[in-house]
Amino acid sequence: MASILTTALTAIAGPLVVATVFYYVLFGALLRLVGAHLRSRTAGKREAITRLKGDKAKIVGFFHPYCNAGGGGERVLWAAVFAVQQQYPSITSVVYTGDHDAPKADIIRRVKTRFSIALDPDRLEFIYLMGRRHVAASTWPHFTLLGQSIGSLLLAWEAFTLLVPDVFIDTMGYAFTLPLAKSLLGIPTAAYVHYPTISTDMLGTLSTDSSLRTKVKRYYWLVFAELYSRCGKSIDRIMVNSSWTANHIRTLWKRSDISVVFPPCAVGELMRAIPADNARQKIFLCIAQFRPEKNHTLIIEAFAKFYHETVEHKDAKLVLVGSVRHSDDATRVYNLRILARELGVKDQVQFVTDAPWEDVLGWLKRSWAGVNGMWNEHFGIGVVEYQAAGLIGIVHDSGGPKLDIVVEGTGFHCTTKEEFAEAFEKVLSLPEDQIMVMRTRARQSARRFDETTFDDAWQSEFKALMELESKRKG
Repeated sequence: MASILTTALTAIAGPLVVATVFYYVLFGALLRLVGAHLRSRTAGKREAITRLKGDKAKIVGFFHPYCNAGGGGERVLWAAVFAVQQQYPSITSVVYTGDHDAPKADIIRRVKTRFSIALDPDRLEFIYLMGRRHVAASTWPHFTLLGQSIGSLLLAWEAFTLLVPDVFIDTMGYAFTLPLAKSLLGIPTAAYVHYPTISTDMLGTLSTDSSLRTKVKRYYWLVFAELYSRCGKSIDRIMVNSSWTANHIRTLWKRSDISVVFPPCAVGELMRAIPADNARQKIFLCIAQFRPEKNHTLIIEAFAKFYHETVEHKDAKLVLVGSVRHSDDATRVYNLRILARELGVKDQVQFVTDAPWEDVLGWLKRSWAGVNGMWNEHFGIGVVEYQAAGLIGIVHDSGGPKLDIVVEGTGFHCTTKEEFAEAFEKVLSLPEDQIMVMRTRARQSARRFDETTFDDAWQSEFKALMELESKRKG
């Protein structure tokens, strides 16, 4: 019986192997044909971009559909583009963006005012994508993670139909676009990961609930995690922004060659502009985009609790500084204003939206402490800016602010609104000599995240990427 089964399996296995090999060869040939068509289709656009750059001209594509948002992720993008411009005069950086209502000159101007980064417009181009709605969460009210990932493939396909780059870099977290670029175009790829699309922490939040809905959701997340894991296998260079993100990406993508490249922070500029003994007002400053995960609600509730319970610090204020990307963010700010009024702190809470860097710098000069309420914040550029400016950090006890930034003796870690309120009271009540010690430690700690640290790490990764591109052409 065993011999008969073995003979049958052998007879079946041979054709299956042949069929599988044939399928992959045929599928691979089809992808190469499609890639060749895309190159031919976009050759004219490429010629228009590179004609004045010489024989060694290359195009590096940065996939960042929300490049004009003005947040920490955008600072990384523009610092990376600036680094390429400084070291590679024959390279044109092309940003694939959905900000089709923002002309090139306006975007460059905003980068200068928001981040103090002066870009060379002659070596920067924008490819405007019309399908950004495909990656919006509102487009996918159900199965949002999977929907946005599918949407990113549609958006990347649109990008490649408009221009095929020599190197493709995702700087916003759309990992599914990278295997597409590799399969279709055979070009080197890189990812700068701010936050894993799905994390083991997310899976852990469902473990205690045994309802059918939760079981279905957990299975969906596990399937998606497997798909996400497969995306990481083909990426040539992987950079992450923090130790927290690195731990998750190593687990999910099963890769050990992960480089932690801390985001560029204006540490040097802040230290030059703000003296260590700078006079302070009783202002709690929160710098964060007005997105739901930034948890402004927790911060306002904690401040209200502190304000109504404190006796000595009734002159304290909370200032929320952040960019507003679209109507949803504007609605969120409106609702937060209502919350502040309902909690009886309307006059003590100030909202500052889309502020230029000069205004942000002014708030950093005046404020006493910096607050961050996001759970598992992947890094926290704003928190580094607090420390470089001499503010005491009051941050959520998780993610990058906990693991990398607010180390012992430089601030407070909190979870609940009660803990945040207690930290607010404590930081205003400490003796002046203790406060100065903490401010000094915080400033020294922030030096680990200055622009030169990012630039050195980025240049090393980018050099390796360009070596891969040279080998491909060779």
